[in-house]
Amino acid sequence: MPADSPAPSLSRWTSDLALAVVFLTRLPLRLSGPLAGDAHARAMGWFPLVGAGVGLFGGAVHGLAAMAHLPPLPAALLALGAMVWLTGALHEDGAADVADGFGGGRDKARKLEIMRDSRVGSYGVLAIVFSVAVRASALAALAEPSLVIPALLASGALSRGGMAVIARFMAPARADGLAARQGRPSPGTVALSLALALAVAVAALKGLAAAAVVVATLAVLAVAWQARRQIGGHTGDVFGAAQQVAEAAVLLTLAATVA
Repeated sequence: MPADSPAPSLSRWTSDLALAVVFLTRLPLRLSGPLAGDAHARAMGWFPLVGAGVGLFGGAVHGLAAMAHLPPLPAALLALGAMVWLTGALHEDGAADVADGFGGGRDKARKLEIMRDSRVGSYGVLAIVFSVAVRASALAALAEPSLVIPALLASGALSRGGMAVIARFMAPARADGLAARQGRPSPGTVALSLALALAVAVAALKGLAAAAVVVATLAVLAVAWQARRQIGGHTGDVFGAAQQVAEAAVLLTLAATVA
């Protein structure tokens, strides 16, 4: 970077944030101009903020359901359904592919082949069912919008904060996959991602933030360890699996602590 440009410009930050929104949601934002080679890697720094927005959207739907006097479980399912719609089931799809590949493949090549297959197998279906059931149950236990909305904000941010860490410290499992094309985020991008995730968690959960951060970290590390063991690195599907496991872990922890 030139000496007279010591920091990224505001326009680059907004472009990176817009790209993160486009990547993680189905919102039809327009991106101006061609993307730089490292644009996707830089955008990962903003994933926690986008995740918080997804959680806020789900929390708003939950609040409306509560105002309509729906019981806690239907309200929770509507909130999750809204979040799945907003993200296009991106993370659920990744978790299903990981479950199918890790569960059904004999070796690395076969596991990666299964993960690339657009069809969903038994392991994938069960992964989605368990993910929705666990998260919905946790939200139903929290019940009140005053508890559900902060939980969704924090879990949405924390579950996406680890993606940049995985991309930074793990090699892609395949050279021609989406994860490889995204590139490796810089230390500054990783720091931004972690800082945003932590800031959202503290703002939303106050004294419960520490437990949520620890649980989310352990969940992401567990998925990363399993990915290294099974396929020798990460893929876009591994990001989705890490997000789903971390979000469920945070919501379960908050339900056990608060409810």
